[in-house]
Amino acid sequence: MELVFDGHNDVLLRLWRAKAAGTDPIAEFVDGTSHGHIDGPRAKVGGLAGGLCAIYIPNTVDFALKAPDAHGHYATPLAEPLERAPSLDVALAMASVAVNLDRAGAWRLCRSTDEIRAALDAGIFAAVMHMEGCEAIGEDLAALDVFYAAGLRSLGPVWSRNNIFGHGVPFAYPMTPDTGPGLTDAGFELVRTCNRLGILIDLAHITEQGFWDVAKTTDQPLVASHSNAYALTPVARNLTDRQLDAIKESRGLVGLNYAVTMLRADGRDDAETPLSDMVRHVDYLVERMGIDCVALGSDYDGATIPAEIGDASGTQKLVAALRGAGYGDEELSKICRENWLRVLASAWHE
Repeated sequence: MELVFDGHNDVLLRLWRAKAAGTDPIAEFVDGTSHGHIDGPRAKVGGLAGGLCAIYIPNTVDFALKAPDAHGHYATPLAEPLERAPSLDVALAMASVAVNLDRAGAWRLCRSTDEIRAALDAGIFAAVMHMEGCEAIGEDLAALDVFYAAGLRSLGPVWSRNNIFGHGVPFAYPMTPDTGPGLTDAGFELVRTCNRLGILIDLAHITEQGFWDVAKTTDQPLVASHSNAYALTPVARNLTDRQLDAIKESRGLVGLNYAVTMLRADGRDDAETPLSDMVRHVDYLVERMGIDCVALGSDYDGATIPAEIGDASGTQKLVAALRGAGYGDEELSKICRENWLRVLASAWHE
């Protein structure tokens, strides 16, 4: 089995919601559940050995993709910006779930690649605390220091909505990621502070202008934790060839997103999406950037994924599909975990 360290999941969102509904989130993760994509037992079956676990503040109104028109096109408006105080409350509650899972021994909250490797060796889920959209952080960045002390080691300045740090891309097909402005002055300061602290900056949901703003400011490898190739699936969330070339030049990486809307040529939200579409994107990314710049970023618990994979227990089906497409042991170890560990070590000043 090829152990996978994955670049993005929303299991904390699901567990936070379970707690709000009266379920013990630790028991749900340890004992397993029929809900969502990730828990301890299913991760073990599928060789999902760890990953970046997102603190994501949900929208105030239920978010749904706009239905496609007669041509299969759709353009979902950006979600409304969120207020900071209630966002901070939610972020703290999710961070508390992450910390309590660590205290209970359900997973290990990792702050270094040595800790990740030790957890992998011990067969314990290696979780890295990530923040997807920084609505919980004020312009003074004081909350960032506190989250860093709690274990935060990765963040995306924006999700697909705007905030005080920058602008996000909508969920739309067909549409390029060049949809608006990039970082604000506060966003540039956030990037500089992350560089100083050693917090990975994730470009997965930011506009193309925001991408280039980060690229000219950061001293880290450029990383899009859960994005795919725009040339194959022209949704605004995917990356253009020019962006891929910049990621390659920085020795960064792209984590393959399993979201079917970002894999299919037609951009549809259809779980009956073949694994060949996933392999097609990996092939393209490898050809464009090289094997050292391609990894996995499933978006488990945050998106519709191919039915053939189903949930974390089906992770090895993708590994098998890649092996069947000609990827050998060394290449698979890079895609499945080593590329992530290299980039994290660089961003974390190791």
